[in-house]
Order: sequence, then C-alpha cells, then structure tokens
Amino acid sequence: MELLYALENIRCPLLDAVMGAVTELGGETVYMAVAIIAFWCVGKGLGYYILSVGFAGTVLNQFLKITCRVPRPWVQDPEFTIVESAREAATGYSFPSGHTQNAFASFGCIGMWSRRRAWRAACAVIIVLIALSRMYLGVHTPLDVGVAFALGLVLTGALWPVFRDIEEHPGRMYAALAVLIALTAAYIAYTELFPFPADTDGANLASARENGWELLGAGLAMLLGFALDRRYIRFEVKAPLPGQILKCVLGLALTMAVRAGLKQPFYALMGEGGLADAARYFLTVLFAAAVWPLTFKFFAKAGAKK
Repeated sequence: MELLYALENIRCPLLDAVMGAVTELGGETVYMAVAIIAFWCVGKGLGYYILSVGFAGTVLNQFLKITCRVPRPWVQDPEFTIVESAREAATGYSFPSGHTQNAFASFGCIGMWSRRRAWRAACAVIIVLIALSRMYLGVHTPLDVGVAFALGLVLTGALWPVFRDIEEHPGRMYAALAVLIALTAAYIAYTELFPFPADTDGANLASARENGWELLGAGLAMLLGFALDRRYIRFEVKAPLPGQILKCVLGLALTMAVRAGLKQPFYALMGEGGLADAARYFLTVLFAAAVWPLTFKFFAKAGAKK
C-alpha cells in the first residue's frame, strides 16, 4: 500500500483526467475495437491473435479473481481513497488487473506483429502507462498489476508462434479455437458447480459466470466465422483509406449496436446471464467475423481513383 499512498499524494485534477483517459485504453470497448479493426483492415491473423490472447487472458484472469477473491485496495484499507471517477468501472475482485491484461492483448499483440521499432516502443509505453494508471487511480495494488503484467507478457509471447502465420495453417487455427472453447467450458463448469465459501461476494460470482458464458458464445462464433470465411467469404482487408474509415466507423457502430440491442430481448426470453449472454456474444462476434465482411467489396471500391 506504500506505493499507492505515494501516488495518492501526487494526485491533482489534471493527472486524474489524464490517467482516467489512459486507463480506458485497457477497457473492453477499446480492446474489442482494436481487435476488430485489425481483423478488418490489417490482417485476419493479427485479428485472431489479439482475440485469442484476450480470450485466454480473460479466462485466466477471471479464474484467479474468483478463486483468490482479493478485495479492492480501499476495502483492504478503509483509510485509502481512490479517484472517484474510476469507482464505477472497478467492479469485481481486485487480483489480478484485467485492464493490464487487456493492454497486452491489444497493444502487446500489435507490438509483436509490427516490424517497426517505433510502433513496438509506442505499444510498450502504452502498456506501462495503463498499468501505472490502475495504481494511480487506486483501483489495483502493485501485486494485482504485476501479476497481470507477467501473465499478459507470457500469453502474448507464447501464442505468437502459433498465430504469426496462422492464415497459411488453418488447421492450427481450428485447434487453437477448440482449446480455447474447451478451457472456457471448464471455467464455466467451475464457476457454476464449485461450492464457493459463503462469504463469496454474490455480485462478483455472478460477474465471473457472466464472463464465462460471454466468452463461450464469442469462441463458438470465432470458430464458425473462421470456417465460413475459409470456405465462402474470403474477404480482403485491403481498401483505399476512405473505404477503410467508412468500413470501420459503420461496422463498429453496428457491432456495438448488436451487442447492446440484443441484451434486453435475450434476457426477457432466456433470463439474465447464462445462455442469454452466450447467444448475445455469439451473434455479436459472428456479425463482426462473417456478416459485415460481406460488404467489404463495396468498401474496397470506395474512394478508389477512377
């Protein structure tokens, strides 16, 4: 806690705003946007690499959170204060830091993929700043951030040999996705069936279960989307810059609309959590992986010189 108190002493409104903005770079929305843009515009292999590192990282992160059940810093030490604007997003148990692991999934993968030192250096700086922001805001301890940093580094490095030429080895992709889906199924069984202690926070346990079902739906959609693209769609990522911008802006807006718009109808039909979350994320990821790419031939022509 000594480091957190030292960071608390240097807080000011300007730094609070800057670190609040930096920490958002490790959030789920930015991670999804980075993965989807990479998938649509840079390379399918990079997109699947980012998604898989984030997928595996989330399963491991959530498993550790609900197993270790470490409270947030301000719960461990009631005298410690946090930046209030960060409280709403600081849900669930504290250990390890999900934002720090997301940073590796997004920017660590881009750094590994890029051959430019400047890009790699920029990605490394962003990851460090995101990790620092979690401690500055007071929502994670150095242990939370340090373990997440190590896990993100290991996953990014371990999966790189699998995905660096994945488009030339489709069998490897099927195997990787099958492993991820199996791990998620095991995680769901653990959260649903394990007799957690009576003092386990109900909201945190519900969140852990929700994440598992969402990941299961996303993983199945990734598998189906990959198969459909290999056999039927075969979309191209290249397009003139105006086409790329339009493709991303419209596509991301529609993807997020699908994710948000299906929530209440599915909850009404199937009840909250469980299969409803799996179905919602399945359709969201399938839209991004196999439905929206059907439009890419049009965007490839947008802005092209005549």
